[in-house]
Amino acid sequence: MRVSTRGDYASRALLSLALHNNVTTPTSVRDLAERTGLPQPYLEQILLSLKGVGLVRSKRGVGGGYVLARSPESITLADIVAAVDGPIVAGDFGKPHQDGACDHEGQCVLLDVWADVGSHMREHLSSFTLADMVLQAKGGKPVPRTHSA
Repeated sequence: MRVSTRGDYASRALLSLALHNNVTTPTSVRDLAERTGLPQPYLEQILLSLKGVGLVRSKRGVGGGYVLARSPESITLADIVAAVDGPIVAGDFGKPHQDGACDHEGQCVLLDVWADVGSHMREHLSSFTLADMVLQAKGGKPVPRTHSA
């Protein structure tokens, strides 16, 4: 899997909002773009996608901007990437034994492997919350992860 630029930018934007989550006023797109070094027009599109799935809320007008819609502990990297890139999968190969997907030698074995890879990617990205990353960004130790082979 390759995380897209949209996935990376969305993650950076939400991490910045999480780092400033104790601020009572929303963060403008302009301020968020300056803090993260992201291009403002592209960031605006990404924030609209994140708003559409309920990860951020917006306020219009003077003093308007964006805030997290959920706590940093409840937002994972999997949530963010899926919001802007769609489902986290290893490829668009179809499911084994459906729609004639196993018409060729060995294909079902590979389809099972690709499905398993996608599942592991989702699980791994789901193990990282914005709260974990805030702690690490502020000098805390990374949350230990256990990985099975």
